[in-house]
Parts: sequence; C-alpha cells; structure tokens
Amino acid sequence: MKLEICEFSGYKIYPSRGRLYVTSDSKTHRFLSSKTESLFKQRKNNRSLLWTVTYRKVNNKGVKGEVAKKRTRRAVKYNRAVVGASWDAINARRTETTAVRAEAVAKAKALRKDEAAKRKARVAKKSN
Repeated sequence: MKLEICEFSGYKIYPSRGRLYVTSDSKTHRFLSSKTESLFKQRKNNRSLLWTVTYRKVNNKGVKGEVAKKRTRRAVKYNRAVVGASWDAINARRTETTAVRAEAVAKAKALRKDEAAKRKARVAKKSN
C-alpha cells in the first residue's frame, strides 16, 4: 500500500483518496481534499495556515523538548566455535602460514593416493 503525501497540507493520502491536479506545464500535484486543492489554487501560503504540517514544522509545534540523539546499536562480534571445530582449531588454521598449509595439503594428497592404491590392491585380490 503506497501512501502519497498531500502537497499542500503534508497529510498522508491513502489509496483511492485525494485529488490529482495537473498544471499546464505537466507538473502533477496531489491533494488530500478539495479544500487543500482550492487553497493551493488560491495561492495561499501553507506555512501560514495553522493546521498544516508545514506550519507545525516551521513554528516548532508538537516538539517535546530537546530530543536526545538516538543511539545506534552496533553488532558485537564474538569468537565462537562452530559445530565440528573448536575455536582453538579455527584460530590455529587462521594463523598458519601458506607454506605450512601447502605442506599439509600435500601430505593429505599423498595419504589419499596410498589409500586408493590399497583399495585397488584389495579389489584386484578379490577378483583373482
């Protein structure tokens, strides 16, 4: 549901309400009622009419004292373990150098190769 804002009064215009006025230079103006449209056409100043939102903003009406600045909440980061890995293991992996990591990868590949060779030998033994 898209709400429009009355160009004269500053009030919300709900769907299927209000009036649309198009000037000869193709500018569109949305009004809440015929009252606001009429006042606009009469070139009345909305800042001098007590009931408009513009008047209330200009003359600081409805503002309750000094409004303290809203605090924004910052996301706090926590270092936590993930399922299957403790925090110490995660941290150790994060801090290890590329050389150590490459060595570990090479070791793992060699281990896989040996296991594959053993599996092949077992399969060959069973088929004979």
